Amino acid sequence: MIDIQSIGPDDWKAWRELRLAALQEAAFAFGSQYADWVDAPEERWRERLGAPGAYQVIASIDDTPAGLAGGFPDEDHAELVSMWVAPEGRGKGVGNALMQAIEDWARSIGATALKLSVVPGNDPAHNLYLRHGYVDTDELGDLMADGVRRELVMHKPL
Repeated sequence: MIDIQSIGPDDWKAWRELRLAALQEAAFAFGSQYADWVDAPEERWRERLGAPGAYQVIASIDDTPAGLAGGFPDEDHAELVSMWVAPEGRGKGVGNALMQAIEDWARSIGATALKLSVVPGNDPAHNLYLRHGYVDTDELGDLMADGVRRELVMHKPL
């Protein structure tokens, strides 16, 4: 069974463990790098989880952490960020559960749309987002750490 738990600053250790695992296992998929976070002090982790209006979740399967995602409000829309499913959680509905949790949160705050960014070539994630009703946009995403590629921005009306 998949359990989704909303977390906050006091849960920084659990989030740190998963986030660092994500940055190591799928370094290609994130704008942030492992080196940017591995030595970050507790205060930085707490600030990230305590951002005003933000919503962060951890997914678990049978009490074993299996993924994480976050949402941030932004005017009339919300943004899905930091989504990752651990290898042992893939193909088991964890991605779907995380996406549903963020969508439910976005609707609850009155957002009319959700946006997200995905690295070109990350086909499993891109396909998950397409299955959930997101479409590619022409919006330029953030520049990746390689200084060459840009994230692909996707959008979904709520």
